Amino acid sequence: MERRTYATFMKQWPGIECVMSSASLSFDTYATERISKEETISAMVGDLQRLREYPAKGFQIEQEIPDNVWEAREELVRLGFNKRPVA
Repeated sequence: MERRTYATFMKQWPGIECVMSSASLSFDTYATERISKEETISAMVGDLQRLREYPAKGFQIEQEIPDNVWEAREELVRLGFNKRPVA
């Protein structure tokens, strides 16, 4: 999620320094009663898709996505974690 924010910032405001920071939480700690693990995984899957597709739309800078990361995303989609795809 931070990578998508960073990619958008760098595209929209080139030349301005961007510093990202977030709390160091485990996946088990991140999920809450408000945001389930399933919703979190679907959001991550959707964000990864956006990292790949949004540069062509002019929304973000390109970022390398390692093959094994994309393959893991594809497996998560096959398992049903696809509630937030790019429209």
